[in-house]
Amino acid sequence: MARSLRTPKHRQLQSGLAAARKAAGLTQAQLAEKLGRPQSFVAKYEVGERRIDVVEFCEIADALKLDASALLASIFADR
Repeated sequence: MARSLRTPKHRQLQSGLAAARKAAGLTQAQLAEKLGRPQSFVAKYEVGERRIDVVEFCEIADALKLDASALLASIFADR
């Protein structure tokens, strides 16, 4: 199995979260502030240098007012 930071599905997750952040009109720094994290946290998961766990994913989705289940469903729709 390929490393999860480099799989097509992980890249879809990265791009989906980045697109949601931009659609919300937030900079990486603004989202990081909402999360109580440094800006580098957001930058690293958006470019695939850092993996996020399920709890972090849900916190990010909440901060973006994003339907986490809908994003995951779109990524795994081809299953």
